[in-house]
Amino acid sequence: MILFLCRFLCYDLCPKKNERMKMINTIVHLDEIRFEEKDPGNLLDSIRQRGIAIPVQVNVRDGYYECADGHKRLSAAKILRNEKESFNRIPVMILNDYSKAGSSFWGNTQNRH
Repeated sequence: MILFLCRFLCYDLCPKKNERMKMINTIVHLDEIRFEEKDPGNLLDSIRQRGIAIPVQVNVRDGYYECADGHKRLSAAKILRNEKESFNRIPVMILNDYSKAGSSFWGNTQNRH
């Protein structure tokens, strides 16, 4: 299912015909990502137990990454990195300029672990 959705977003929702969205998954240090700190709420315990299961979506900026989706997950990781070093390494999906093409597909959903 996830592979299907990823293909759908990558290939079918591109703003220009014959252009494909590129999404790159990698690991980034928490300090390299700029994000708006939010109350992680019930995500804190979930991420403490399971880690970050869904990559945070970021855009590449000049010398840093900017969070597009996942502010609460990053806020939880920032709190939890004092307990465990591994929370400094964040799984991210790096989006290109066309990344907003598929955002309406998801609507106002919330990530749940």
